[in-house]
Amino acid sequence: MTAIKHALQRDIFTPNDERLLSIVNVCKAGKKKKNCFLCATVTTERPVQVKVVKVKKSDKGDFYKRQIAWALRDLAVVDAKDAIKENPEFDLHFEKIYKWVASSTAEKNAFISCIWKLNQRYLRKKIDFVNVSSQLLEELPKVTEESVPSGENQSVTGGDEEAVDEYQELNAREEQDIEIMMEGCEYAISNAEAFAEKLSRELQVLDGANIQSIMASEKQVNILMKLLDEALKEVDQIELKLSSYEEMLQSVKEQMDQISESNHLIHLSNTNNVKLLSEIEFLVNHMDLAKGHIKALQEGDLASSRGIEACTNAADALLQCMNVALRPGHDMLLAVKQQQQRFSDLREHFARRLASHLNNVFVQQFTQALLQLYNRSYFLSVPGHDQSSTLAQHSVELTLPNHHPFHRDLLRYAKLMEWLKSTDYGKYEGLTKNYMDYLSRLYEREIKDFFEVAKIKMTGTTKESKKFGLHGSSGKLTGSTSSLNKLSVQSSGNRRSQSSSLLDMGNMSASDLDVADRTKFDKTEAEDLDGGTLSRQHNSGTPLPVSSERDMIRQMMIKIFRCIEPELNNLIALGDKIDSFNSLYMLVKMSHHVWTAQNVDPASFLSTTLGNVLVTVKRNFDKCISNQIRQMEEVKISKKSKVGILPFVAEFEEFAGLAESIFKNAERRGDLDKAYTKLIRGVFVNVEKVANESQKTPRDVVMMENFHHIFATLSRLKISCLEAEKKEAKQKYTDHLQSYVIYSLGQPLEKLNHFFEGVEARVAQGIREEEVSYQLAFNKQELRKVIKEYPGKEVKKGLDNLYKKVDKHLCEEENLLQVVWHSMQDEFIRQYKHFEGLIARCYPGSGITMEFTIQDILDYCSSIAQSH
Repeated sequence: MTAIKHALQRDIFTPNDERLLSIVNVCKAGKKKKNCFLCATVTTERPVQVKVVKVKKSDKGDFYKRQIAWALRDLAVVDAKDAIKENPEFDLHFEKIYKWVASSTAEKNAFISCIWKLNQRYLRKKIDFVNVSSQLLEELPKVTEESVPSGENQSVTGGDEEAVDEYQELNAREEQDIEIMMEGCEYAISNAEAFAEKLSRELQVLDGANIQSIMASEKQVNILMKLLDEALKEVDQIELKLSSYEEMLQSVKEQMDQISESNHLIHLSNTNNVKLLSEIEFLVNHMDLAKGHIKALQEGDLASSRGIEACTNAADALLQCMNVALRPGHDMLLAVKQQQQRFSDLREHFARRLASHLNNVFVQQFTQALLQLYNRSYFLSVPGHDQSSTLAQHSVELTLPNHHPFHRDLLRYAKLMEWLKSTDYGKYEGLTKNYMDYLSRLYEREIKDFFEVAKIKMTGTTKESKKFGLHGSSGKLTGSTSSLNKLSVQSSGNRRSQSSSLLDMGNMSASDLDVADRTKFDKTEAEDLDGGTLSRQHNSGTPLPVSSERDMIRQMMIKIFRCIEPELNNLIALGDKIDSFNSLYMLVKMSHHVWTAQNVDPASFLSTTLGNVLVTVKRNFDKCISNQIRQMEEVKISKKSKVGILPFVAEFEEFAGLAESIFKNAERRGDLDKAYTKLIRGVFVNVEKVANESQKTPRDVVMMENFHHIFATLSRLKISCLEAEKKEAKQKYTDHLQSYVIYSLGQPLEKLNHFFEGVEARVAQGIREEEVSYQLAFNKQELRKVIKEYPGKEVKKGLDNLYKKVDKHLCEEENLLQVVWHSMQDEFIRQYKHFEGLIARCYPGSGITMEFTIQDILDYCSSIAQSH
């Protein structure tokens, strides 16, 4: 290893002005053993740089080369793997971790120790040594190798490592002194031995002078020793005086301790007195109820506003006294226990008095409300009296009786009820139950009468209402199906009636109810929902409570207004039975009210009730659509009369027009769009079905007229969800118009058609067009003979017959005669032009022409249309 160090120092490090301090033979852990050397070096120039250099033999093996170098300041961790057992492995953490295996543990330890010394000497940033013995870090590397050969001027042995530790730099003053001394001797640099001898002589002279100085100062030393002895005697005397002073101070200290203890007891007594006074003041201030409050609780007037206010203030004060947070030990005091018992008695007495008074108020208000209701309902039971006029006088706006005075009177007790709820929940619950019982009975009678008026306003006159059994206060429908049927017949006296009407729902045809009837129903329903029970929940006018109180209020509403939902369902059933189209009004109105209620509180009683009713309305609406489709399928057409516009096509137009006016800007537009899609599909399918079954009217006419009517309806109403169906209706109308024109026109020049069909057949067989005239059956003579059979007079006669035939097929409602006739005219002219083209191509230069012209055709068609 020594020879290697010398070689490395000579060949690699000396040329770079570096000294080799330590070396270790290593290989990479976990790989094939390719040995290399890790060297710890320092530069010979300042500032000193410390490096770890990896040296490796060349591939030829005859010299060493420097492979990589790391600055020692970049070394973060040295991991020796095991601080106790010998282990040749170690890791060096630079920018990455390098794992090494040393050739021996001794070399590894010497290298790590050298790294530690260099770190301590040259680096501010300390390296982290992990799993390294503390003893190893405290030792200096031992000198075990000889120095580098003399030509190197440097050493790589342990002696150099000691030099690293012993070397100390000169400070500025030392350097200046040496320079001054060397300047005083001119040969200091040229003759170092003479300079050294001179320094030695001067040192001897200085040593002698020091010895003489010491010997001359002996007398002064003796004098100093004598003075020290005298000083010691004085110190002994001072100590005796200090001892006597200490005894005196000890006596004073005892007396001061007694005074301090006495002062402490006085201070403690004062503190206790202050605390006791504070406790007494606390109890007096928080548990003392004023006499005025006590008097108000015992005998305060609960009927007057001033008395209620006094009782409310007294109740709040009592509650504060009872709920005061006592400090530890207060509940042990007899006076506190007595005061608490007194408060409990006051609370119990006032709670009983308040509950009794409020019960009396409830009974009084209920009695007054029943009396008012009896006065309103009295005329309903008078024989021969006009019920509708009486009810109308009392319910012009279709609203419930106004209970605001009752609510105003009860609102005065709101704070007292809150007090009762927090102090005696049993009495509060009993009062609440009584209140709900009275109100539920009152509102049940008022609501039933309210809906009775609504039903009468929906059905119209009193006579009609009697047919439905709308009398008394029960609000039930007792009318029979026959009475409904009779009403239907009476209301449809001067209107068209068809047995297969699409809109004939229940026992009354919706088409038999005029616009005024439907408007009246819509207005009645709007008043019912806007001004009726549902929009006026019975509340105290206070802000919305917390969630638990909301639940309690919702339960109270359910009990008080339990008859609302059944009555609403009865009203809806009546409206649907009168006219199934009423479900459209109800769906729009009810959806709006549900949406409004949910915006305020989705979980409220009103929102829940209206939501349940809306489900019923939606079912009625769906049933109305389903019945319309079913009735389309049941339509039967007379075999002896022409079809014309089918009833359900006209009634779809009526339905769509009504629905568009009702659902304008409505929230439930999506439901109508779905219904439109179902209905229009049913209309399309059943128009085609009737067209296929028609015997009197051609299929194409039925399809053409009805799809033209559907297209016109959809174009006028501009229903966005039916744009595809509108285009389909137009296409079906166009296709069947063309089909009917071709079928009805047929071949008005039949023989001429047969002749030219033969000409086209010969051309198709390969005969050239200009050679067709040489065929015996198709020569010019035969062509002239056929043309002579169709003079203008005969053509006009055929067209006149065709016009009469078309007129018999088409209905007057749709007014398509002129459209069809114009299309037939165009088709006839197209055939004429086709014949002229064949003559020009197959009989060129023959001079053969038809005996009538296109202008003649136009004149014939115009004359025929005007004559009819």
